Amino acid sequence: MAKPNYAFAKRQRELAKQKKKEEKLKRKADPGGPPPGEADEQPPAGEAATPDAPGNVRDR
Repeated sequence: MAKPNYAFAKRQRELAKQKKKEEKLKRKADPGGPPPGEADEQPPAGEAATPDAPGNVRDR
């Protein structure tokens, strides 16, 4: 069985921490933007937002 490479695992943890810290600083620098979770919830452009809009097919 191969032995674990602790130095590699430690470096990966350090890189993940650094990336997370940089993303947090970017979010703090731009307070006017929407939170990351809310940006994905909007329907894509070109799709009707209302169920009764022409083009939407509903079972009757």
